[in-house]
Order: sequence, then C-alpha cells, then structure tokens
Amino acid sequence: MRCIVLTLLVMLASAAPGAAQTGLDSLQDEAVGWLQAYVRIDTTNPPGNEIAGARFFAAIFEAEGIDYEIVESAPGRGNIWARLEGGDEPGLILLHHMDVVPADPAAWDTSPLSGEIRDGLIYGRGTIDTKSLGIMHLAAFLSLHRSGATLDRDVVFMATADEEAGGSFGVGWLVENRPELFEGVGYVLNEGGRGSVSPGGGTSLSIEVTQKVPYWLRLTARGEPGHGSRPAPSYAVAALVAALERLREHEFEARVLPAVDEYFRGIAAAQAPRWRQHFANMTAAIRTPGVLEDLHRELPAMHSLVRNTCAMTRLNASDKINVVPTVAWAEIDCRLLPDQSPDAFLAELGQVLGNEIEVETLMGFTPAVSSADTPLYRAIMAVSQQYFPQGVVASAVSTGFTDSHFVRDLGITAYGYAPVALPEADAGGAHGNNERISVENVRRGVAMMRDILLGFAGR
Repeated sequence: MRCIVLTLLVMLASAAPGAAQTGLDSLQDEAVGWLQAYVRIDTTNPPGNEIAGARFFAAIFEAEGIDYEIVESAPGRGNIWARLEGGDEPGLILLHHMDVVPADPAAWDTSPLSGEIRDGLIYGRGTIDTKSLGIMHLAAFLSLHRSGATLDRDVVFMATADEEAGGSFGVGWLVENRPELFEGVGYVLNEGGRGSVSPGGGTSLSIEVTQKVPYWLRLTARGEPGHGSRPAPSYAVAALVAALERLREHEFEARVLPAVDEYFRGIAAAQAPRWRQHFANMTAAIRTPGVLEDLHRELPAMHSLVRNTCAMTRLNASDKINVVPTVAWAEIDCRLLPDQSPDAFLAELGQVLGNEIEVETLMGFTPAVSSADTPLYRAIMAVSQQYFPQGVVASAVSTGFTDSHFVRDLGITAYGYAPVALPEADAGGAHGNNERISVENVRRGVAMMRDILLGFAGR
C-alpha cells in the first residue's frame, strides 16, 4: 500500500505541481536566493564560524514560526536543528554540514563567497559541498510545515559544524553530548551520493549506502641534525622522501566488493561505450591488462572504489634552508575498502615504509553499511526514476567519508543522496576551483526532495 501511495504522490507532483503543495515555483525562487545568501556566509574551516550559518537558518525559522535550538560545541562552532512533529514511525533527520573547505580567490573566476549567477550557474564555495543540499533540505522541510501535512514520523532539519575536519565539533559532538536528539530516529538523509552526467550524455544517480574508511596517518622520520652544506649519507628528510616514493610506487590489491560491483553494474548503461562493458563486469575487467591503469587515469574516483588508496597531502621538515632537521614528517590521507582490516592494512603499510618510519594514526572510523531494503530507499528510487526516466539509479560506495558513520554506529540507517545531476565539468568544483551548481539543479532538487518527504513521511 505504501508503494501505491508513494507512486500516486510522485505522479501528482509531476503532473500538477500545485496538487501536492501550492507555490512550488515560489519555493524554488526562495531556494535560489537562500543558496546565494548562504554561500556569502563565510564558514571556511578552519576556523569554521558555523555559528553564522546557524543564525542564518534561525532567522528563517523565526519568520516561519518554527521552534529551533542552537548549540556551540566550542566558541563559534554552531549547530542548529528544528523539528516537525509527526506520528510514531521512526524519525528522519535531514543532515548537512555548514563548514566548507578553503578556496584560493586567485584561482577563481568569481569571489568564492560571491553566490553570483553566471549563465545559469550559481558560483561559490559550498554550492556543491554541501550548502545546496542544505537549502534543498530546508525548502522541503518548510514545504511540509507550510502545507500543514500530517506526518507519520518526526522530520528534523539539522545543520552541523566541522564535517570537513572530521566532525568532532558537529555530529560527533552531538552524538556524545546530546544523544536524545537521535532517540527514535530511524533514518538520516545526508551527503555522499549524487547524480552525474557522463560525457556521452547518460545520467546516473547514486544513493550512498556505505563508504571507504578514512585512515589519516602521520609518518615521521628522525635523524642527526646538521648543516645543510654537509649532508650525511642518511638523514630524516632523505629517509622520509625515500619511504614516500616506495609508497607512491606500491599498488594495493585491486578487488571488487559486492556493493561496489552492484554500483558499477547499476550505472554501466549510462557510461561512455568504452567503459560500459567493463562496468558490467568489473571483477573481470580489473584482471584485464591495462584496464586498471586506464581507469586510474581516466576515472580516478571509480578506480578508488576497487583498492585501498593513500594520498600524500602534507609535508614538514626544517624551518631554515641551511639546517638539516632532526625530524621530518608527512601526513597521508588513506581510504580503506569497507571490509579492510585496519591492522592488516597498517602491517602492509609498515612493510612498504620500512622500519625507519614511525606511523601514528590521527583518525580512523569504523565501516558500516545501510540496507537498501527500506521504505526511504524505495521513496528515493521512485522519485529519482520519475524525474530521470532515462537515467539509472544505483546503490553506491563513496570514496569520501561523511558524518553518516556517526549515526550508522548508532544503528540508524543513513543514505547519502543529493537530487542533482552534475556535468563532469561542474562536479570537479567540489573542493576545487570555481565550485558551481546550475539554477536548474537547485530548482529540480527542491521539487525532488519535497516529493521524497511527502512520499516517505506524509500520511
């Protein structure tokens, strides 16, 4: 019966936008303006200053007559949530993070905080990751409130701090210090999956159900200090560089997990002809000479789904050019396949780096998988297929990590899903230069998120 109700709601929303809730056009207009304003709020992490983003949402909730609460996990590290009360079914949290990564203005065509619209594209840091998703959540949340819809479960809007640095001042802090917020919650919608448009024009949408496990490590080499004019045969910097070169050349075993295989098969039809057959049977493809190398070069995100990876991201040694330092260190961002034993991985890494290198774990999470056999997953699938009838929709494993791991550890089902379809040229803006999203994606995303909530939480 629930599937029938969902289908009818989606058909009504598509055929006559005013039937499910009047004023969709107005709501979409508001959403575009909200996103521009939200992007102009500087929540770059570090330092974060997410309290400014929380106050932005607070002003909207006050105007709508919706109760909310703001807490600071540390000075300036704001978190905000608001709740629409419903029936006794397990509640749903609409989650996104307010912080964004730094941007170099010199490398952008606009100011990273401009929110400027050019040629139908909204520019600014966070337009993809994840302020646009937060605005889609907000618009759908307000749509439920304004319509007075009867809900069979609580729906919570939640915007948090610090995801880009691990979440310890955001969701991690809330789980530890405000555990009552997650009582009675069965589902979370968060970032982690989104749609893409391939160069060949095919559209695929992903619903993230699990993710690679981040292991952030510091590698340290030590040696005798000295004058730069008299380098010894071996010293800290040389030992570290040699170890990093061994790591760069090392190839972790390639393998295709069942969830990854399902994802590749699910999106195969939307790929360029060159990759379609390989995606349909990636287990066989990775054993074909040259395929892994081509995958790494042409589709690095897909390559990262079939093996553990380590990226060298930070280096430090002497603070003077003519001093050989006692200590040199590097930090590396490793991502493990969800079934990988961390102990076994660290043992393999240690063999590659050698005994001269000390390895310290800075951060590591536990893997968790959310089942796709739920009413929420089916609601997402139905709406996605309604709006993208020629596209493909599939469960996905994310190469990145999100705050979903905090709630999955509580036994809550969490999906990463953003109702957008980004061309390849736009998708690279997340954490890159000229981050942008089309006005069309924002407007359609608002409608899709509204329909998902109506189908899942509406009676």
